Amino acid sequence: MYTNKIIPEIILPEVEKALTFYPELKDVPIEFKFKKSIKKSTMQAQPVFKSFFVPKEQRAYIILISEKFHIEDEEYKITDMEKEVLIGWIGHELGHVIDYKDRSTFGMLIFGLKYLFSPMHIKEVERTADTFAVQRGMQEYILATKDFILNNTRISPKYKARIKRLYMSPEEIMELVNKQGPKETEKKVDKELEETPS
Repeated sequence: MYTNKIIPEIILPEVEKALTFYPELKDVPIEFKFKKSIKKSTMQAQPVFKSFFVPKEQRAYIILISEKFHIEDEEYKITDMEKEVLIGWIGHELGHVIDYKDRSTFGMLIFGLKYLFSPMHIKEVERTADTFAVQRGMQEYILATKDFILNNTRISPKYKARIKRLYMSPEEIMELVNKQGPKETEKKVDKELEETPS
C-alpha cells in the first residue's frame, strides 16, 4: 500500500486511512512522530532538516503530533479524539506535504521565512493544505475536524478565531466540493493512482 513510512501503532489505522487519499505520497518518506507539545498547533508537517541538502525527489518529511492538547483548563490526549477528527487533521498535514514536495530547496527556504514573518502567507498555506485535502475527497474528515473545533463550547474563543481567520470555513469547503463535483474528484484520484509507480 505504501513504503517509507514510520507510524506509531496507536494511530496506524487513522494514518493509513488518510494516506489512501494521497496515492502520490505512496513512496515519499514520512515519519509521524509524537511530541510533548507544539506551539500554537496540534500537528505540524515539515521537511526533515537533512532533506534540504538532497534533490527534492529524495526529500523526507516529518509530521509532528502533539501528545496532548488543551481545551480551556482540561487536558486531552490526541488519541482520545474521534477517528474522523484525527483522520481529518492528519489529512490536512498531508496536504502540506503535497504543497512542499515540488518546491526547490531555495523555494522551501523562502517559504519558511515567509511563514515566520507573514500572517497572510500563513493563511494562504493553511487554506492550500485544506484545498488539497478536499480536492482528494477528504471533505467529510476535514469538516469533522472543523466541527470539533468550531462547535466545541470548551475551546477558547481566541483559538476558534485563529482557526476561522487562517483556515477554510465549512461553507467554503462545501462550495469547493460543489464546484469540482464528485466525478471530477474520482477522475483526479484515479489519474494519480495510474501515474504512481507500483
